[in-house]
Amino acid sequence: MIDLKVDESLKNYLETTILPLYDDFDAAHQRNHVDMVIEQSMAIAQSLNVNEDMVYAIAAYHDTGLTVDRRTHHLVSGKIVREDAWLPDWFSTDEIEMIAQACEDHRASSDHEPRSIYGKIVAEADRFIDPDTIVLRTVQYGIANYPRLDKDGHWQRTLDHLHEKYAEGGYLRLWFDNSPNVTRLEALREIIQDESLLRKKFDYLYEALTNPHLIGCNCPQCQPTKFRKLI
Repeated sequence: MIDLKVDESLKNYLETTILPLYDDFDAAHQRNHVDMVIEQSMAIAQSLNVNEDMVYAIAAYHDTGLTVDRRTHHLVSGKIVREDAWLPDWFSTDEIEMIAQACEDHRASSDHEPRSIYGKIVAEADRFIDPDTIVLRTVQYGIANYPRLDKDGHWQRTLDHLHEKYAEGGYLRLWFDNSPNVTRLEALREIIQDESLLRKKFDYLYEALTNPHLIGCNCPQCQPTKFRKLI
């Protein structure tokens, strides 16, 4: 467990006002996701000379822009930070601007390097690279957002996305050489390179996520959130 050296009043504000926003987001960005980003951010921060209150706040706000849309959520997150009337109780104007910029810079598909070490921390923490979870979320996102695709279309979309983002030469960048994401990314790349294994995982997940019985069943074996434990 990470020893959080965060102002208690700030922590209480974020936990009661900001973190509940994640309860209404998509499956890949719910409360467990922001909790993970906070934990990973604070773990990275412990070896750096940074303001831990800022690190905690950035992690808490980083995906709040999903209240508006997904495509520009990182930019909207920055706007939410700048417009939050309570943050001046804990941070200076310059610190609030740095928090906002870090939220804007956290997205993996961003075309520029994060402007500060704070942006790099949250960008790294946001990329908890569990191979099976990433495959699961890729398939989930495709099914939810591309309903006109058939199974072969979803397979191709899954394959294209994983290669574009995570394979050698993909756009995902890691910002800390000692990050546990380094070994996790290597494991994911091995799965991507083994197309036969990846196809087996995809077939299993696709069936589980589109089968009406499995979707409606509450037994542990049929819960989509359990799939990553099985693949």
